[in-house]
Amino acid sequence: MKQQNAYPLRLEEILHKKIKQLAKDNDRTYRAQIENILKNYVADYEKQNGEIQTD
Repeated sequence: MKQQNAYPLRLEEILHKKIKQLAKDNDRTYRAQIENILKNYVADYEKQNGEIQTD
């Protein structure tokens, strides 16, 4: 997978801490945990609404 430019993500402190804990629990980096959460969300969305078309 091609690495894209970094995207600054501002989160509430408690959400940041919870994601960090999830990453630790799942033996992932913080970045990998966020990517996993987003991939799962998109997959669930597409199951309900059909594939998202991109250019």
